[in-house]
Amino acid sequence: MPAIGTDALVQAAVRLQAACLERGLTVALGESCTGGLVAHAITQVAGSSRYFLGGVVSYADSAKMTLLRVPEELIDRHGAVSAEVAGAMASGVRRRFGADLAASITGIAGPDGGTADKSVGLTFIGLAHDRQVSTRRFEWGGDRSANIEASAAAAIEWLIESAEAVQA
Repeated sequence: MPAIGTDALVQAAVRLQAACLERGLTVALGESCTGGLVAHAITQVAGSSRYFLGGVVSYADSAKMTLLRVPEELIDRHGAVSAEVAGAMASGVRRRFGADLAASITGIAGPDGGTADKSVGLTFIGLAHDRQVSTRRFEWGGDRSANIEASAAAAIEWLIESAEAVQA
């Protein structure tokens, strides 16, 4: 998997900003395996404060529970890297910031951490808006950096898709 790079993420963030500002939408993020990379890309674009409310890097399970109100039972039952937890993270960060759109990312970037059931590269992205929560599953095949960049790019692209679906 070729590296995506910060420049490509920032260019996607430019598109996200345009879509959100045109429609008057706000965005918040709950990041785990991306470690704030999505927020970093967004804030590289001048004027991002007009739509980006903030984010939480909830790397530890305790942070997911405390800061994003992910129920401990979800983590115990499904694991931190799961559709259920990604959805709860997105919903929790949307409520915390009062955002129109919220995305979350949880995954196994590697090189360690994979299991027979959940391999390195497995990532779930959650998106919350209009009282609806959806998740998408990805299985990246790169090294740690490539998996993180691919996850960040997928989250930004899904935010763009969701923002553009809102009538301006």
